Amino acid sequence: MAQDDLNKLTIDKKRYSPASGGSPWRSRIIAASLVILLCLALFAWAARRSVQVEVATVSLVYPSQTFSLLNASGYVVAQRKAAVSSKATGRLEWLGVQEGSVVRQGELLARLENRDVAAQKGEAAASVSAAEKNLEQARVEQKDAARNLARMRELVSQGIVAQADYDTAEARYQRAVTSSSAAQANLKGASSALQGAEASLDYTLIRAPFDGVVLTKNADVGDIVSPLAAAANAKAAVVTLADMGSLEVEADVSEANLGKVRVGQPCEILLDALPEARFRGALQTIVPTADRSKGSVLVKVRFIDQDKRILPEMSAKVAFLERELKPGEGRPRIAIPPAAVVKRDGKEFVFVVAGDRARQTPVTLGGKLGDMVEVVSGIKAGDRIATKPLDKLKDNSRVKAAEK
Repeated sequence: MAQDDLNKLTIDKKRYSPASGGSPWRSRIIAASLVILLCLALFAWAARRSVQVEVATVSLVYPSQTFSLLNASGYVVAQRKAAVSSKATGRLEWLGVQEGSVVRQGELLARLENRDVAAQKGEAAASVSAAEKNLEQARVEQKDAARNLARMRELVSQGIVAQADYDTAEARYQRAVTSSSAAQANLKGASSALQGAEASLDYTLIRAPFDGVVLTKNADVGDIVSPLAAAANAKAAVVTLADMGSLEVEADVSEANLGKVRVGQPCEILLDALPEARFRGALQTIVPTADRSKGSVLVKVRFIDQDKRILPEMSAKVAFLERELKPGEGRPRIAIPPAAVVKRDGKEFVFVVAGDRARQTPVTLGGKLGDMVEVVSGIKAGDRIATKPLDKLKDNSRVKAAEK
C-alpha cells in the first residue's frame, strides 16, 4: 500500500518536456519584447542627451573697426567759448536769455541799470549840439569878416579909406578865423565826450560776441555784476556762451603711439551719449607739448558731421583710421565668426540656438570684415549661434549652451 502511494508522487517527464507543448515560443516572445524595450530605452536616453556647444551672439560690426590704427578717449570741447560779462559795474536789471538759448552776434543778452549813464549821454549830446551852433556862428562871422577885408583892401588901394581902417578889418578877420578854429575844437571835444558817454551806456548792455548757444546762466536779475567781481556776492559773468560750430574732441594719445597719428588723418568719433551714431572727423591739431605726468600728448579732432545732439563736455572715443571711409562703410553690418558657418550640399548654414534646440538656418554671406564674415540675410543681430562642435549637430538637435 505504501509503495503505491510513492508511485503516485512520480513526475511524468513526457508531459512537461519541451517537445510536448508551446512553451518555447512564449519564451522567445518575452525575450524579443525585452530587447525592444531595451532599444526604446536607449533611444529615449540618446534623444534626451544634449550636445554641449559653444555659443556666440550675432553682433553688429562697423567696417571702420577693421582698419582702425588707434583708439583714444576724450571729451567734446568748444574751441570758441566765452564767459560774457559787462565792462561796467552795476545791478542786473534785465536778462533776456536762459540755458539753451540760441543767440546771434550782437544780440542783446542782458542790461544793467543805466539811468545815470543815459543822463550823461544826454548831457554830452546837448554839448555837441551847442558846439555845432557855435561853430556855425563862427563860420558865418569868418565869412563876413573875409568879405569886409576884401572891400577894405580894394578901397585902401584906391586911397578912399585910411590904412588904419584896413588894419582893423584884417584884425577882425583873424579873430573870426581863430574863433572858428576854437569852435571846431570845442565840437570835437564835445563829440568825444558824447562818444565816451555812448560807450559807457553801451557797457551796460551785454551783447553776444558771436553766434552761439547759452550754456550756463551765472547771474539773475538783481545781482550786482562786476568785471572783476571784487565786491561781495558780485557776479563776474552773466552767461557762458559757446559756438557749437567749433566743437572738437580733445583726446590724449600715448607718446608711444604718437607716430600713428598725423594732422588731417581721418577719424571716427563715438559718443557715449549717442551709442547708435558714429560721426566722421579729422585730426585738426597735435598740441606741441607732452604731459609728463600721463606720458601723453593732447590732440584735437574736429567734427565733419555736425549734429545738434552733440554737446560740450560729452565723453567721446576716437578711432584713428588708416584711410577714409568709403560710401556705405558708415553703417553697421551683421557679422559672425567664420567657424560658425557650415557648408552642406553647396549651401551655407548656421545653427541658431533657441532654448535647448539648435535649428539649422540657411544664410547668405558677404565679404570679410577683419576676422569676421558679413551675413547679408538669414539671421539678425542678437541671435545666438553655435560655433562648435558643429559636426555633432543636426537640425533641431538638443543642445546645452556654454557661453563663449
